[in-house]
Amino acid sequence: MLDIDASQGEGGGQILRTALSLSILTQTPVRLTKIRAKRSKPGLMRQHLSCVRAATEISAAVVTGDEIGSDSLSFEPGPVRAGEYAYAIGTAGSCALVLQTVLWPLLFADAESQVTIEGGTHVDMAPSFEFLKFSFFPVLAKMGVDTVLSLAKHGFYPGGGGKLQAQIRPWRQRNALDLQTRGEFVGQQALCLTANLDPAVTAKQLSEVERHLQWPRDSLQHQGLRNSHGIGNALMLSVQSRAHTEVVTAYGHKTRSSEYVAQLACDEIRRYLAGDAVVGEHLADQLLLPLALVGGTFTTNLISEHFTTNAALIEKFLPVKFCVEQRGANCFAVSCASP
Repeated sequence: MLDIDASQGEGGGQILRTALSLSILTQTPVRLTKIRAKRSKPGLMRQHLSCVRAATEISAAVVTGDEIGSDSLSFEPGPVRAGEYAYAIGTAGSCALVLQTVLWPLLFADAESQVTIEGGTHVDMAPSFEFLKFSFFPVLAKMGVDTVLSLAKHGFYPGGGGKLQAQIRPWRQRNALDLQTRGEFVGQQALCLTANLDPAVTAKQLSEVERHLQWPRDSLQHQGLRNSHGIGNALMLSVQSRAHTEVVTAYGHKTRSSEYVAQLACDEIRRYLAGDAVVGEHLADQLLLPLALVGGTFTTNLISEHFTTNAALIEKFLPVKFCVEQRGANCFAVSCASP
Protein backbone atom coordinates (compact mmCIF):
# COMPACT_ATOMS: atom_id res chain seq x y z
CA MET A 1 0.00 0.00 0.00
CA LEU A 2 1.33 3.42 -1.00
CA ASP A 3 1.30 5.93 1.88
CA ILE A 4 0.58 9.55 0.90
CA ASP A 5 0.84 12.61 3.11
CA ALA A 6 -2.02 14.65 1.66
CA SER A 7 -0.84 17.83 3.38
CA GLN A 8 2.14 18.06 1.02
CA GLY A 9 2.43 21.02 -1.35
CA GLU A 10 -0.81 22.92 -1.73
CA GLY A 11 -2.51 20.36 0.53
CA GLY A 12 -5.96 20.46 -1.06
CA GLY A 13 -8.48 18.13 -2.66
CA GLN A 14 -6.49 17.71 -5.86
CA ILE A 15 -4.15 15.30 -4.06
CA LEU A 16 -7.10 13.08 -3.17
CA ARG A 17 -8.55 13.12 -6.69
CA THR A 18 -5.26 12.37 -8.45
CA ALA A 19 -4.46 9.61 -5.95
CA LEU A 20 -7.84 7.93 -6.50
CA SER A 21 -7.49 8.04 -10.30
CA LEU A 22 -3.97 6.67 -10.29
CA SER A 23 -4.73 4.07 -7.64
CA ILE A 24 -7.31 2.54 -10.00
CA LEU A 25 -5.17 2.96 -13.13
CA THR A 26 -2.11 1.31 -11.57
CA GLN A 27 -4.05 -1.04 -9.26
CA THR A 28 -2.06 0.33 -6.33
CA PRO A 29 -3.77 0.45 -2.92
CA VAL A 30 -3.27 3.83 -1.21
CA ARG A 31 -3.48 5.23 2.28
CA LEU A 32 -3.92 9.01 2.55
CA THR A 33 -3.40 10.93 5.78
CA LYS A 34 -3.82 14.62 6.69
CA ILE A 35 -6.40 15.08 3.91
CA ARG A 36 -6.96 18.76 3.09
CA ALA A 37 -4.95 19.67 6.18
CA LYS A 38 -4.19 23.17 4.86
CA ARG A 39 -7.82 24.13 4.32
CA SER A 40 -9.96 26.11 6.78
CA LYS A 41 -12.22 23.05 7.11
CA PRO A 42 -9.84 20.07 6.81
CA GLY A 43 -10.88 16.53 6.01
CA LEU A 44 -13.39 15.19 3.50
CA MET A 45 -16.25 17.51 2.58
CA ARG A 46 -19.28 16.29 0.65
CA GLN A 47 -17.71 17.03 -2.74
CA HIS A 48 -14.57 15.04 -1.89
CA LEU A 49 -16.63 12.21 -0.48
CA SER A 50 -18.51 12.13 -3.79
CA CYS A 51 -15.16 11.67 -5.58
CA VAL A 52 -14.28 8.79 -3.23
CA ARG A 53 -17.62 7.07 -3.71
CA ALA A 54 -17.54 7.54 -7.48
CA ALA A 55 -14.05 6.02 -7.64
CA THR A 56 -15.21 3.21 -5.34
CA GLU A 57 -18.16 2.34 -7.56
CA ILE A 58 -16.24 2.14 -10.84
CA SER A 59 -13.59 -0.14 -9.32
CA ALA A 60 -15.45 -2.08 -6.58
CA ALA A 61 -12.84 -0.74 -4.16
CA VAL A 62 -12.54 -1.63 -0.49
CA VAL A 63 -12.49 1.66 1.43
CA THR A 64 -12.19 2.82 5.02
CA GLY A 65 -12.43 6.40 6.27
CA ASP A 66 -15.02 7.48 3.70
CA GLU A 67 -17.08 9.82 5.85
CA ILE A 68 -17.56 13.57 6.22
CA GLY A 69 -14.69 15.19 8.12
CA SER A 70 -12.36 12.19 7.87
CA ASP A 71 -8.71 13.20 7.49
CA SER A 72 -7.49 9.74 6.49
CA LEU A 73 -8.57 7.19 3.90
CA SER A 74 -7.49 3.78 2.68
CA PHE A 75 -8.50 2.74 -0.84
CA GLU A 76 -7.93 -0.72 -2.36
CA PRO A 77 -9.30 -0.80 -5.92
CA GLY A 78 -10.32 -3.60 -8.19
CA PRO A 79 -10.19 -3.35 -12.01
CA VAL A 80 -12.14 -0.48 -13.56
CA ARG A 81 -15.60 -1.39 -14.88
CA ALA A 82 -17.44 0.36 -17.70
CA GLY A 83 -21.09 1.16 -17.08
CA GLU A 84 -23.80 3.74 -16.55
CA TYR A 85 -23.07 5.78 -13.44
CA ALA A 86 -25.02 8.55 -11.72
CA TYR A 87 -23.70 10.62 -8.82
CA ALA A 88 -25.55 13.27 -6.81
CA ILE A 89 -23.20 15.42 -4.77
CA GLY A 90 -26.09 16.85 -2.78
CA THR A 91 -24.58 20.35 -2.61
CA ALA A 92 -23.05 22.83 -5.04
CA GLY A 93 -19.85 20.77 -5.02
CA SER A 94 -18.16 20.68 -8.40
CA CYS A 95 -19.45 18.20 -10.97
CA ALA A 96 -16.29 18.81 -13.02
CA LEU A 97 -13.96 17.64 -10.26
CA VAL A 98 -15.92 14.44 -9.71
CA LEU A 99 -15.87 13.83 -13.47
CA GLN A 100 -12.11 14.34 -13.66
CA THR A 101 -11.62 11.78 -10.87
CA VAL A 102 -13.36 8.95 -12.75
CA LEU A 103 -12.46 10.07 -16.28
CA TRP A 104 -8.95 8.62 -16.43
CA PRO A 105 -9.80 5.12 -15.17
CA LEU A 106 -12.93 4.90 -17.34
CA LEU A 107 -10.89 5.77 -20.43
CA PHE A 108 -9.07 2.47 -19.84
CA ALA A 109 -12.25 0.41 -19.42
CA ASP A 110 -13.19 -2.14 -22.09
CA ALA A 111 -16.42 -0.41 -23.16
CA GLU A 112 -18.13 2.98 -23.26
CA SER A 113 -19.40 4.52 -20.03
CA GLN A 114 -22.17 7.04 -19.36
CA VAL A 115 -21.67 9.34 -16.40
CA THR A 116 -24.25 11.75 -14.96
CA ILE A 117 -23.29 14.06 -12.10
CA GLU A 118 -25.60 16.43 -10.22
CA GLY A 119 -24.27 19.35 -8.19
CA GLY A 120 -22.46 22.55 -9.12
CA THR A 121 -21.52 23.19 -12.75
CA HIS A 122 -20.32 26.77 -12.17
CA VAL A 123 -18.70 27.10 -8.76
CA ASP A 124 -15.68 28.93 -7.39
CA MET A 125 -12.27 27.19 -7.34
CA ALA A 126 -13.37 24.61 -9.94
CA PRO A 127 -13.52 24.30 -13.75
CA SER A 128 -16.67 25.63 -15.41
CA PHE A 129 -18.59 23.59 -17.97
CA GLU A 130 -17.33 25.94 -20.70
CA PHE A 131 -13.74 25.40 -19.59
CA LEU A 132 -14.19 21.64 -19.91
CA LYS A 133 -16.10 21.82 -23.18
CA PHE A 134 -14.02 24.35 -25.10
CA SER A 135 -10.55 24.16 -23.53
CA PHE A 136 -9.87 20.96 -21.55
CA PHE A 137 -11.51 18.29 -23.73
CA PRO A 138 -10.30 19.74 -27.08
CA VAL A 139 -6.72 19.35 -25.81
CA LEU A 140 -7.48 15.76 -24.76
CA ALA A 141 -8.95 15.14 -28.22
CA LYS A 142 -5.51 15.91 -29.68
CA MET A 143 -4.26 13.01 -27.54
CA GLY A 144 -6.93 10.66 -28.92
CA VAL A 145 -9.50 10.95 -26.09
CA ASP A 146 -13.07 10.56 -27.37
CA THR A 147 -15.53 11.99 -24.86
CA VAL A 148 -18.82 13.83 -25.42
CA LEU A 149 -19.78 16.34 -22.74
CA SER A 150 -23.20 17.96 -22.29
CA LEU A 151 -24.86 20.28 -19.81
CA ALA A 152 -28.43 19.44 -18.85
CA LYS A 153 -28.85 22.13 -16.19
CA HIS A 154 -26.76 24.94 -14.73
CA GLY A 155 -25.92 24.84 -11.04
CA PHE A 156 -24.30 27.71 -9.11
CA TYR A 157 -23.11 28.07 -5.53
CA PRO A 158 -24.81 27.78 -3.08
CA GLY A 159 -27.96 26.32 -4.66
CA GLY A 160 -26.34 23.63 -6.81
CA GLY A 161 -28.91 21.61 -8.72
CA GLY A 162 -26.90 21.43 -11.95
CA LYS A 163 -26.43 18.35 -14.09
CA LEU A 164 -23.43 17.34 -16.20
CA GLN A 165 -23.37 14.32 -18.51
CA ALA A 166 -20.46 12.60 -20.25
CA GLN A 167 -20.04 9.73 -22.70
CA ILE A 168 -16.57 8.28 -22.14
CA ARG A 169 -15.31 5.94 -24.83
CA PRO A 170 -12.25 3.67 -24.42
CA TRP A 171 -8.97 5.44 -25.20
CA ARG A 172 -7.82 3.34 -28.13
CA GLN A 173 -5.40 5.59 -30.00
CA ARG A 174 -3.11 7.41 -27.58
CA ASN A 175 -1.16 10.26 -29.10
CA ALA A 176 1.70 12.19 -27.51
CA LEU A 177 0.78 15.84 -26.97
CA ASP A 178 2.55 18.55 -28.96
CA LEU A 179 1.13 21.91 -27.91
CA GLN A 180 4.00 24.37 -27.94
CA THR A 181 2.83 27.28 -30.12
CA ARG A 182 -0.56 28.98 -30.27
CA GLY A 183 -0.62 29.69 -33.98
CA GLU A 184 -2.49 32.64 -35.41
CA PHE A 185 -5.10 34.51 -33.40
CA VAL A 186 -8.67 33.56 -34.32
CA GLY A 187 -10.98 35.43 -31.95
CA GLN A 188 -12.01 36.41 -28.44
CA GLN A 189 -15.25 36.43 -26.47
CA ALA A 190 -16.64 37.48 -23.12
CA LEU A 191 -19.73 35.60 -21.94
CA CYS A 192 -21.66 36.66 -18.86
CA LEU A 193 -24.03 34.05 -17.42
CA THR A 194 -26.67 35.19 -14.94
CA ALA A 195 -29.50 33.36 -13.24
CA ASN A 196 -32.26 35.28 -11.48
CA LEU A 197 -30.15 38.44 -11.12
CA ASP A 198 -30.64 42.09 -11.97
CA PRO A 199 -29.59 42.84 -15.60
CA ALA A 200 -27.36 45.57 -14.18
CA VAL A 201 -24.90 42.84 -13.14
CA THR A 202 -24.39 41.83 -16.75
CA ALA A 203 -24.12 45.39 -18.01
CA LYS A 204 -21.51 46.32 -15.41
CA GLN A 205 -19.34 43.22 -15.88
CA LEU A 206 -19.26 43.45 -19.67
CA SER A 207 -18.62 47.18 -19.47
CA GLU A 208 -15.63 46.50 -17.22
CA VAL A 209 -14.28 43.91 -19.66
CA GLU A 210 -14.57 46.43 -22.48
CA ARG A 211 -12.79 49.05 -20.36
CA HIS A 212 -9.96 46.82 -19.13
CA LEU A 213 -9.27 44.84 -22.31
CA GLN A 214 -10.59 47.12 -25.07
CA TRP A 215 -12.41 44.20 -26.62
CA PRO A 216 -14.99 45.12 -29.29
CA ARG A 217 -18.63 45.15 -28.21
CA ASP A 218 -19.63 42.45 -30.66
CA SER A 219 -17.41 40.05 -28.68
CA LEU A 220 -19.31 40.74 -25.43
CA GLN A 221 -22.27 38.42 -24.90
CA HIS A 222 -24.82 37.68 -22.20
CA GLN A 223 -26.94 34.62 -21.49
CA GLY A 224 -29.77 34.81 -18.99
CA LEU A 225 -30.57 31.36 -17.64
CA ARG A 226 -34.03 30.01 -16.90
CA ASN A 227 -33.07 26.46 -15.99
CA SER A 228 -30.89 27.30 -12.99
CA HIS A 229 -31.75 26.40 -9.43
CA GLY A 230 -31.37 29.63 -7.44
CA ILE A 231 -29.24 32.64 -8.35
CA GLY A 232 -25.82 32.66 -9.97
CA ASN A 233 -23.28 34.50 -12.08
CA ALA A 234 -20.19 33.50 -14.04
CA LEU A 235 -18.05 35.64 -16.32
CA MET A 236 -16.01 33.73 -18.88
CA LEU A 237 -13.31 35.16 -21.13
CA SER A 238 -12.00 33.06 -23.99
CA VAL A 239 -9.13 33.62 -26.41
CA GLN A 240 -9.06 31.37 -29.44
CA SER A 241 -5.91 30.68 -31.44
CA ARG A 242 -5.34 28.17 -34.20
CA ALA A 243 -4.00 25.55 -31.77
CA HIS A 244 -6.01 26.16 -28.60
CA THR A 245 -8.86 28.01 -26.90
CA GLU A 246 -8.04 29.32 -23.43
CA VAL A 247 -11.03 29.89 -21.13
CA VAL A 248 -10.87 31.93 -17.92
CA THR A 249 -13.79 32.02 -15.47
CA ALA A 250 -14.61 34.30 -12.54
CA TYR A 251 -17.68 33.68 -10.40
CA GLY A 252 -20.05 36.15 -8.83
CA HIS A 253 -20.86 36.01 -5.13
CA LYS A 254 -22.91 38.13 -2.75
CA THR A 255 -19.66 39.43 -1.21
CA ARG A 256 -18.16 40.42 -4.60
CA SER A 257 -18.98 43.48 -6.66
CA SER A 258 -19.48 43.14 -10.41
CA GLU A 259 -16.36 45.24 -10.89
CA TYR A 260 -14.31 42.84 -8.75
CA VAL A 261 -15.53 39.76 -10.64
CA ALA A 262 -14.61 41.39 -13.95
CA GLN A 263 -11.22 42.42 -12.57
CA LEU A 264 -10.41 38.83 -11.55
CA ALA A 265 -11.16 37.51 -15.04
CA CYS A 266 -9.38 40.35 -16.84
CA ASP A 267 -6.25 40.03 -14.72
CA GLU A 268 -5.97 36.31 -15.45
CA ILE A 269 -6.48 36.66 -19.19
CA ARG A 270 -3.93 39.50 -19.23
CA ARG A 271 -1.36 37.20 -17.62
CA TYR A 272 -2.08 34.65 -20.30
CA LEU A 273 -1.81 37.16 -23.14
CA ALA A 274 1.44 38.62 -21.76
CA GLY A 275 3.41 35.65 -23.15
CA ASP A 276 3.39 33.14 -25.96
CA ALA A 277 2.53 30.00 -23.96
CA VAL A 278 -0.38 27.91 -25.25
CA VAL A 279 -1.88 26.67 -21.98
CA GLY A 280 -3.04 28.80 -19.03
CA GLU A 281 -2.14 28.29 -15.39
CA HIS A 282 -5.19 26.22 -14.40
CA LEU A 283 -5.23 23.91 -17.39
CA ALA A 284 -1.52 23.16 -16.98
CA ASP A 285 -1.80 21.09 -13.80
CA GLN A 286 -4.85 19.26 -15.19
CA LEU A 287 -2.84 18.09 -18.21
CA LEU A 288 -0.06 16.49 -16.17
CA LEU A 289 -1.78 13.14 -15.70
CA PRO A 290 -2.57 12.54 -19.40
CA LEU A 291 0.90 13.83 -20.29
CA ALA A 292 2.38 11.21 -17.96
CA LEU A 293 0.33 8.50 -19.70
CA VAL A 294 1.23 9.30 -23.33
CA GLY A 295 4.16 11.75 -23.22
CA GLY A 296 4.70 14.95 -25.13
CA THR A 297 5.23 18.65 -24.49
CA PHE A 298 3.09 21.72 -23.85
CA THR A 299 3.88 25.30 -22.90
CA THR A 300 2.25 27.21 -20.05
CA ASN A 301 2.50 30.76 -18.74
CA LEU A 302 2.79 29.89 -15.04
CA ILE A 303 4.00 27.04 -12.83
CA SER A 304 1.69 27.05 -9.80
CA GLU A 305 1.87 25.21 -6.48
CA HIS A 306 -1.03 23.06 -7.70
CA PHE A 307 1.17 22.11 -10.66
CA THR A 308 4.24 21.14 -8.62
CA THR A 309 2.13 19.23 -6.08
CA ASN A 310 0.34 17.23 -8.77
CA ALA A 311 3.57 16.49 -10.64
CA ALA A 312 5.24 15.14 -7.48
CA LEU A 313 2.25 12.92 -6.70
CA ILE A 314 2.04 11.47 -10.22
CA GLU A 315 5.74 10.57 -10.05
CA LYS A 316 5.00 8.45 -6.96
CA PHE A 317 2.63 6.24 -8.99
CA LEU A 318 4.17 6.15 -12.46
CA PRO A 319 7.74 5.60 -13.72
CA VAL A 320 7.94 9.09 -15.22
CA LYS A 321 9.75 12.36 -14.62
CA PHE A 322 8.41 15.81 -15.49
CA CYS A 323 10.77 18.40 -16.92
CA VAL A 324 10.08 22.14 -16.85
CA GLU A 325 12.18 24.39 -19.09
CA GLN A 326 11.76 28.16 -19.01
CA ARG A 327 11.58 29.63 -22.51
CA GLY A 328 10.79 33.22 -21.63
CA ALA A 329 9.42 35.53 -18.95
CA ASN A 330 5.96 34.02 -19.28
CA CYS A 331 6.58 30.72 -21.01
CA PHE A 332 7.54 27.31 -19.61
CA ALA A 333 7.82 24.09 -21.63
CA VAL A 334 6.52 21.05 -19.76
CA SER A 335 7.48 17.56 -20.93
CA CYS A 336 7.35 14.08 -19.47
CA ALA A 337 9.45 11.01 -20.10
CA SER A 338 10.63 7.83 -18.39
CA PRO A 339 13.61 8.59 -16.14
